[in-house]
Amino acid sequence: MFKFLHAADIHLDSPPVGLQQYEGAPIGEIRGATRRAFQNLVELALNEEVAFVLIAGDLYDGDWPDYNTGLFFAAQMTKLHEADIKVFIVAGNHDAASQITKRLRMPDNVKFLSVHKPETVILEDIGVAVHGQGFSSRAVTDNLSLNYPDPLRSLFNLGLLHTSLNGREGHEPYAPCSLDNLVSKNYNYWALGHVHKREVLSSDPWAFFPGNLQGRHAKETGSKGAILVMVEDGMVASAEHCDLDVVRWEVCEIDTTMAASGHDVVDLVRETIASQSDAAGGRILAVRVRLVGTSEAHGHLSSDPEHWTNQIRATVFDISNDVWIEKVVFHTKTPIDLETLLEHDDPVGGLLRTLQKMRSKNQNDVRELLKEFGDLKNKLPAEYRQLDEAIDFNDPASLTPLIEDVEQFLVPRLLERTES
Repeated sequence: MFKFLHAADIHLDSPPVGLQQYEGAPIGEIRGATRRAFQNLVELALNEEVAFVLIAGDLYDGDWPDYNTGLFFAAQMTKLHEADIKVFIVAGNHDAASQITKRLRMPDNVKFLSVHKPETVILEDIGVAVHGQGFSSRAVTDNLSLNYPDPLRSLFNLGLLHTSLNGREGHEPYAPCSLDNLVSKNYNYWALGHVHKREVLSSDPWAFFPGNLQGRHAKETGSKGAILVMVEDGMVASAEHCDLDVVRWEVCEIDTTMAASGHDVVDLVRETIASQSDAAGGRILAVRVRLVGTSEAHGHLSSDPEHWTNQIRATVFDISNDVWIEKVVFHTKTPIDLETLLEHDDPVGGLLRTLQKMRSKNQNDVRELLKEFGDLKNKLPAEYRQLDEAIDFNDPASLTPLIEDVEQFLVPRLLERTES
């Protein structure tokens, strides 16, 4: 009987994107999250006395800016070396051989498998064969699994592979293969990486995407960690996900339909986040708040979104100092009957009819409209393009939600001025 850990997509020292600093926000802890999660992995390996650790690609997030990333990793590997725990690693697209220019010699327990062809390492003392091949370059489009060797008889055979399989949303189609390709190898376990969402692909043989070790933004929500596998009599007896993340990302969607004011919305947010904070188990909770629904509070929210964003941030301090509001997204709608106003022969009705025509324009017309923003496009910083709300000036469809935002913002403001 022996145990091993299967992890992937650690992205050690990955630079955080879009971390907006505000007073009281635990930004320092969030920046160091990938290291602390990796320390949790090493501690788990020691506590469980595993025989070895598998890392299925993207240990690093790219070339090291300096040697500190490598020194940190070497120090953690020394701890495992002292406990006679081996570590097997394949390079992925982010840490492909062509990407990494700085290198350090690692302790003898660490083995990076070949990037030129599948390599097999045999652990005779426990009867294990580890087969794997890393990425020689960032964009590997070949089906690497086809060249993996046949299983070695009387051994527990493991396949270590960084792959998109048959494609996963949000991930480049690198080292594509099918589940049938993997099953046909007759290995006992496939340790996969590249896909950041945990997924059990098969139990015969076992094939896992463990997901990444630590969520890094609001698209990587929920618990993150590694798979602890127990092997008995040459068969997988259990495969258990272990939480190792130190920052838990969540998207908190709040239905504001019953809210009469901005303060009512803040109260709703507080109640929901308090529940999520309890479920996070003492971790830092990073939250993107999405406000939705047709609500009387819409006018308050849309008139000063900066105020209500920071009011929400202030109120969560009552819950915990370990809650960080990454962003508040306003998707509420006015309860005003816009269809009726559309028929009015006044400036508001004229505005609504103009916006309606813009929505109904064909794509060629919209492309011409987008050209009017050419100067603005050239002046926008590169960081803007990484934001979720960034306008794609090459895609006419990206203008449609903006037109609705204009409608939902302007009409209530114009009616307020008319009534006053």
